[in-house]
Amino acid sequence: METGLRRSQRRLNAEESVNSRVSHLDAFDVIVKGFDSLRSGSFLRSESVSVWIVLSMKRFRVQKRSASAISSSEKAASNSAKDDDQSPTRTEQASVRKGRKRRENASAATNDAEPVSPTEVVDEDFEGSPPDRRKKKKREVAADHQSLIAYLFSFWGAHMNSETIKSNGKFIHQAVKNWVEQYESDPKSAVAEILLMLFEACGVKYQFAEVSMDEVNVDDVVVALVNLAKNGEVEDYGGAKQKVFKQFKENLLCFWDSLVLECQNGPLFDSVLFEKCMDYIIALSWYVIIMTLWLFMHRYRDIDPDIRMACIGSLGNWIISYPSLFLQDLYLKYLGWTLNDKSAGVRKTSISALQNLYEIDDNVPSLSLFTERFSNRMIELADDIDVAVAVSAVGLLKQLLRHQLLADDELGPLYDLLIDEHPAIRHAVGELVYDHLIAQKFSSSQSSSKGKESESSEVHIGRLLQILREFSMDPILSTYVIDDIWEHMDALKDWKCIISMLVDENPLTELTDIDATSLVRLLCASIKKAVGEKIVPSNDNRKVYHTKAQKETLENNKHEITIAMMKRYAQILQKFVADKAKVAPLVEAVVHLKLELYSLKRQEQNFQAVLQLIKDAFFKHGENETLRSCIKSIAFCASESPADLQDFARNKLKELEDELLSKLKSAITQIGAGDDDYSLLVNLRRCYNFQLAKAVSNESLYEDLVGILRDFKNLDDEVVSLLLLNMYMHVLWCRQSLDEENPSEASLSSLLSMRSTLFQQVDYFLNYLLNAEEEEKAIALLTSRVCVILVEIWCIFNERKLRSSKLHLLGFLPDESTIQKFWKLCERRLSIKDGLDDEDANEESIDEINRQDAIMIAAAKLIVNDVVPKELLAPKIISHFIMHGPSVAEVVKNFIAVLKKTASDDIHKLFLEALKIAYQRHEEELSRTDGDYSSVQSFSDCKDLSSRLSATFAGAARSKHRLHILEIVKNGIAFAFEDAPKKLSFLEGSVLQFVPKLPVSDIMDILKDIQTRVEDINTDEDPSGWRPYHAFIDILREKYTKNEGLQGEEGQVQKRRGRPRKSKDLQGRKLFEDQNSSEEDGDGDSISASDQDEDEEDGETPLKDSLRSLRLRSLKLGKASQQERSNDSRSNAQSKHVGSGKATLDKVFAS
Repeated sequence: METGLRRSQRRLNAEESVNSRVSHLDAFDVIVKGFDSLRSGSFLRSESVSVWIVLSMKRFRVQKRSASAISSSEKAASNSAKDDDQSPTRTEQASVRKGRKRRENASAATNDAEPVSPTEVVDEDFEGSPPDRRKKKKREVAADHQSLIAYLFSFWGAHMNSETIKSNGKFIHQAVKNWVEQYESDPKSAVAEILLMLFEACGVKYQFAEVSMDEVNVDDVVVALVNLAKNGEVEDYGGAKQKVFKQFKENLLCFWDSLVLECQNGPLFDSVLFEKCMDYIIALSWYVIIMTLWLFMHRYRDIDPDIRMACIGSLGNWIISYPSLFLQDLYLKYLGWTLNDKSAGVRKTSISALQNLYEIDDNVPSLSLFTERFSNRMIELADDIDVAVAVSAVGLLKQLLRHQLLADDELGPLYDLLIDEHPAIRHAVGELVYDHLIAQKFSSSQSSSKGKESESSEVHIGRLLQILREFSMDPILSTYVIDDIWEHMDALKDWKCIISMLVDENPLTELTDIDATSLVRLLCASIKKAVGEKIVPSNDNRKVYHTKAQKETLENNKHEITIAMMKRYAQILQKFVADKAKVAPLVEAVVHLKLELYSLKRQEQNFQAVLQLIKDAFFKHGENETLRSCIKSIAFCASESPADLQDFARNKLKELEDELLSKLKSAITQIGAGDDDYSLLVNLRRCYNFQLAKAVSNESLYEDLVGILRDFKNLDDEVVSLLLLNMYMHVLWCRQSLDEENPSEASLSSLLSMRSTLFQQVDYFLNYLLNAEEEEKAIALLTSRVCVILVEIWCIFNERKLRSSKLHLLGFLPDESTIQKFWKLCERRLSIKDGLDDEDANEESIDEINRQDAIMIAAAKLIVNDVVPKELLAPKIISHFIMHGPSVAEVVKNFIAVLKKTASDDIHKLFLEALKIAYQRHEEELSRTDGDYSSVQSFSDCKDLSSRLSATFAGAARSKHRLHILEIVKNGIAFAFEDAPKKLSFLEGSVLQFVPKLPVSDIMDILKDIQTRVEDINTDEDPSGWRPYHAFIDILREKYTKNEGLQGEEGQVQKRRGRPRKSKDLQGRKLFEDQNSSEEDGDGDSISASDQDEDEEDGETPLKDSLRSLRLRSLKLGKASQQERSNDSRSNAQSKHVGSGKATLDKVFAS
């Protein structure tokens, strides 16, 4: 009893220092809380003990409150005992019994075969929750941690013999009791032993010098431990995978729980034991922090990008978790520097870390200097080569705008990304533009009054129109902007508001003509988006499948659009029917309406008015886009509208056809009378666009068109082109109408006659164009269309495909002389430059590019459809691989891919012939000059062609086609030595690029072979002539005879993956009048070269270097959407026999 009272008294005496000790524990808890994120590798893992001690200390706090309550009752009992001759009271006895029972229960629990769970200790001893309410743990095999316990407590040999030490964890409590008894008898030695156990748990074995514990300096001990770790004398027990350490953490935690329980009535409050332990743990933890930072500063520039990512990600977490320590420029600069890392993953990790920092408003003041220095780089990253990095950077810029950390004039380059080729980037920038410029969520001066929803929509649409003014001259670019913003802007779905603004019903602001055009484009583009159509070209041509819920949403959208448009559609068309910039998209909107609602809502008159206005628009305009939109819309209504409306639509389509034929015949008559051919030109264009959707039911039309070509030889080239196109379309419709199983003789005879007539006319113009003396650009249009039409009719009447059918009489194959004339005309057309460098480049020049592509597509189609032998034309096509820009190169690239599938055994022969043809062009050019062979442009073309062709044998194809590559090299060497030394430059210009694709053994054989060829020749007689030979030999010897192998010698320029880089000095676009593009070059805030690790690549091609180039690019993209519309309009005319021919025509002549 006296021992219990004495311990109670010691607790009362120590209670005064509890507050300071608890605050100390709280500080320690903060330190070790982030220890796991601060440590690196297995170096000095004091976490394996510090975290567990903290858990024990938390339990201690709970016990301290309980101990305080017990001490109060015992103190009262003690005072009462003094009055009663110090006899123990019933309260004292109960308190002592309770403490004894607790220790006995703890001992019994640890003596069980199942290790004591720390959670169970807390629950049973401090919270009083009954054991039967908890799930029983699965018993562990004692052998799993016998060796572990023996290892941890091997220094307690004085208290337990060796057999006991090798036992399992059930003896932990007994070891603790023995240690407590030793502590009561000799505190200093006991403290030394537990500290040694602490060090050993950290993985380092250490022995104190024979001095007093009071004289030991904590820092000296920690430094000694660190030195041991640096020397490799460290073990990682917590992370070890051996079975013996499987229960390391659980048993060590059990030890500290037992130690706290055993010491709660004594050593826990003597200001010696745990004070000393905490001094070392805190010192170890802080040293680990310092060492971790040291490690970070060396490894954030590691050669491995994954290590750099881990460093930057950890730094971001530290700054967020402990802003008082790390939210300062000393550490923030590392995030800024790694924004220039050459690895996209590191850049993205740095951006993500910054996003998390700017997300917390309290961090912004501390980030001001960092933002000022690195904001320019953040803006540049929005145009990063990696799409994921660019999208993340746009999100980071949104946060900067939210905190008012960016000026509007700094965002100019960002707005150009609204027409980026990658949709993820465009949509991210679109969201930023909507939030910043339209909704003005980041504006501090924005009024809090919202007004009505319609007024709010009108305000937002007005701001969008202000942005679209910058793109008013180009509908494609406007469509890109609308597509980017559509998902985020609810006002674009407010159909009533948009229609009201178009008809000028009490507008908030007066619409200019430019704004009205933009608003019409906006309405039509939004309608397409709402019904699930794409409004911008996409490389993904896969069919989109919608879920049931998505289909219901699209149907609801179509219903809402029809209700909003039903009564106002005719009014809008009437207003803009004469405006060619607005009428085409307005007319085409009818195909997206739910036409049955016109009947359900008794709006038949409005439907009829709409069709009449569309018919009027067809004869008011002569542009292809408007004509196709009108035909497409009326044909849709004639086939898809309800029965009561369908008859009217069909009659209207018939009226349009009859009026068109009448006008065309009248124009033909006027030509015969000597009038101007403009009327004929416009009506021929209308007739051609009509035939793209529907056959003309007039048998005499074909003869009329042939008569014009026969009788008038001085017609304009465009008129001749349209005459030939209409004749071709007529023949095509007749070919489709044939019954292939049982064709009539009359129909066959009629079609054969029309085909022969068409061949005659095309052949006449083929010869005429070959002998024409006019300027090449003047005949470019007619040349393109003659070549394409010739290919189409050859493919449609291909004798090889019709030979086994009942239509064999229609079969036809061109002779070799005609093919040669055709290719000569193709080369003449390909020689015409595209005109992109001209200052006055316009849509016509873009059409020329498309026709230039069409020439190459047409020629390749002859090979693919087996009309012409591949040996006759394929090498000539391949020889033009790199001569006419990227569009033609892409066609040839796809053509080669087809050849590799269909003629893989002959591909090497075709390649070699193509190289010879290119070299012959070089010889012709060299004969006209006096310069060195290597200075002529055609020689560079030979080298580029060889590089591109050799690049097709990349990766596994090198081994697969080794024999083919070897044959190209050997036959190329033989060709070069046919008339040595005149053709030896062929070795350097065409053969050398294939050599690196061969193994070293083959290269050595080639060296021997080529040296054998010159054994009996004195090469010194003509040094300049034999210079290519010596250069070829020297390169082979230098690169491949010194065991350098093939590394890095692919003979081609390695392409950077991902998006092409953009120019960094691009002046940005102004979206509002009061905004100026940033012209600063970032001299003060830009990151110095020493700070940046990002490699710059030579020969980068900027995607958008000016508004003019953007417009030219958009016109190219616009052809894709026009082609899609043409495909739809001609879908009824396509069949399995002639579909490919019409599809190609559609692609070529969609202008």
